[in-house]
Amino acid sequence: MKQPVVVKHTRIGEGTPKICVPIVEKDPDSILAAARNLISSGPDLVEWRCDHFDQAEDPEAAVHILQALHEVLGDIPVLFTFRTKKEGGEKEISAAAYERLNCQAAASGLADLIDVEIFTGDDTVRSILTAAHRAGVPVVASNHHFHETPDQETILEILTKMDQMGADILKIAAMPQSRKDVLTLLSATEEMDRRTTKPLITMSMGPAGMISRLCGEVFGSALTFGAVGKVSAPGQIGAKDLAHVLNLIHQSMESRQS
Repeated sequence: MKQPVVVKHTRIGEGTPKICVPIVEKDPDSILAAARNLISSGPDLVEWRCDHFDQAEDPEAAVHILQALHEVLGDIPVLFTFRTKKEGGEKEISAAAYERLNCQAAASGLADLIDVEIFTGDDTVRSILTAAHRAGVPVVASNHHFHETPDQETILEILTKMDQMGADILKIAAMPQSRKDVLTLLSATEEMDRRTTKPLITMSMGPAGMISRLCGEVFGSALTFGAVGKVSAPGQIGAKDLAHVLNLIHQSMESRQS
């Protein structure tokens, strides 16, 4: 039985996969303008990619933006993410600065979820997990492969590590080099979905992997990323088009079960 993660009115891991729209702007005015612009698309969540922010390593500046986003977005939950350079992000950051930034974002009470890269270092990950859970903030453990797709067993080992370390949501993204790589990612998702009660987020990136962003409900992925304006990863499609397809698949699955 799945244990959905509930943030505000959004239940991740239950029903139709949720849609998260990223904000990847550099300055406060542009960040807030992007937030206002995406509201009409009706996202379930918003991901603020803090690594794109000009003052990304200043926790106080980051918290100030989180406060402003909270006021603009209202009931739409915010996922706070600093994606490191080594996993496809905009900036390099030391482990100590990464830990401090994420812990303060969690402690602020203004981030509804925190993304933590599982291979930042076990001590750093544990520290952020502890701080986030103390503040009542769920953690999305993540891992990204922008140049290849690991084999199925490796994908399962990575997701299992996230599960065992105490993350609330388990996320992996990989770049396919062939159609078979997309199948590997989907097969690993289906297998992990049977092994854990926690919600999964998995995706095969790029044009070849687009199908993985649409069929998550079939294989066990609980959330996908859609764009309003700028994308944060290859293969993201418009949030409104994405919602239409996800709802069609959900309705089809429900009619088959009835």
